[in-house]
Amino acid sequence: MTTQTKRLSRAEQVHAATPPSRNRVVDFLRAAAITVVVLGHWTIVAVDPRTGIEPHGVLDHAPWTHPLTWVFQVMPIFFLVGGYSNAISWRSARKKDQTYGAWLRTRLRRLGIPLLPLLIIWLIICWVAIGLGAPLSTMQLASQMALIPTWFLAAYLMVIVFAPLTLVTWERFGWWSVIIGLVLAAVVDLISIGLDNSLIGYANYVLVWVSVHQLGYAWLDGRLAGTARRLALAGIGALGLALLVGLGPYPVSMITSGADEISNSNPTRITMAFLGMVQAGLVLAFEPALNRALQRPRLWLLTVLVNQRIMSWFLWHLTAMVGLAQLLLALGGIGLVEPLTTVWWLTRPLWCLVLLAITAVFVLIFGRFESPKPDPRPAPPIWKPVAAAICCVGGVAVLASVGLVGAQGVNGYWPVLVLAGMVAFGVLRMPWDRPRTPRAEQTDQPAVP
Repeated sequence: MTTQTKRLSRAEQVHAATPPSRNRVVDFLRAAAITVVVLGHWTIVAVDPRTGIEPHGVLDHAPWTHPLTWVFQVMPIFFLVGGYSNAISWRSARKKDQTYGAWLRTRLRRLGIPLLPLLIIWLIICWVAIGLGAPLSTMQLASQMALIPTWFLAAYLMVIVFAPLTLVTWERFGWWSVIIGLVLAAVVDLISIGLDNSLIGYANYVLVWVSVHQLGYAWLDGRLAGTARRLALAGIGALGLALLVGLGPYPVSMITSGADEISNSNPTRITMAFLGMVQAGLVLAFEPALNRALQRPRLWLLTVLVNQRIMSWFLWHLTAMVGLAQLLLALGGIGLVEPLTTVWWLTRPLWCLVLLAITAVFVLIFGRFESPKPDPRPAPPIWKPVAAAICCVGGVAVLASVGLVGAQGVNGYWPVLVLAGMVAFGVLRMPWDRPRTPRAEQTDQPAVP
């Protein structure tokens, strides 16, 4: 049997093993979104052989790219599919009489355990590099760049903590739960921008993303059925976004640019909610066509494979880029060209292929942490996973903003806070933990059973 036949056989097996009730479009959108995020980060970041890493170099120096961020800023898609998946997960837990504490601990294990190797390794890198004389500013930028993906985990974990409550709100109030969220987000922006206080604006990490998350509930419950409704949602989002950008203080770029006084994404602004409506409406309008395409075994197998290691691709892709960039800079800028030149654009595919290979090595090494063993411990009291979530959110939110290094050296207490919270509050199962009941807690399933 040839290799090609073997691959086809495997694809057919995965296709046949997928339950008919599974919405394959959910998995495809998640995989497609992570692909856009990874390629987008590798392209937006400019590495100048003279000045080093420029986190938003393309956006800072090429304003014509700002409208493209309406397509490439796909974080709303993650919250859309998250709402769909979390509603299924929590409703299933309720039917099985699983407690909120057990459910939340399972979600924390699924998201938090793959994060720990990244934090530990970067903590070691910073300690060793600074001990060997690396400038603090260099390590601050490097660690901040590598840990940028953790901001999403902070926001997503907060949304998960509130998911049972927001689902009940949706079930009772329907679209009013979305409208109220948008109104509250607008009030937060009004106060935050009016007072020039970004700290107040961080409340929208919950309000905006919960509102987009609610769209996933609407999708699951059939409240967005039909092309007309989906295009209407996209139209409302586009109109709102155009008014906010055209008449309001918001910039065109949906990704932070140094050329803008206000960022749409840091902190999250209400513009991201309207962008989420546009993207949700448009991608769901193509759901029937996507579902037909995903009946092809090879495309479905690719979707499954990406989803099985999606956290690892997301968490490690910027580490690969920072590592390669620092190596080339240390070698005198060999292989690097001036950003935004014709040669630079022509070499982007090669740049991405090299980074893809490096990231794949990280995924092979650390991907195993995405498949934690079943947890046979009894359900914890609610306060324990909630406390663990607070530690994780607090730690990664700071790391995503400032990195691991400050003016005085390595700020090791933030990753330690994440690790200590997961250990102290029972998310990690330690060797001394012994189950008191044979009943096992269910773990999240991969894309295909």
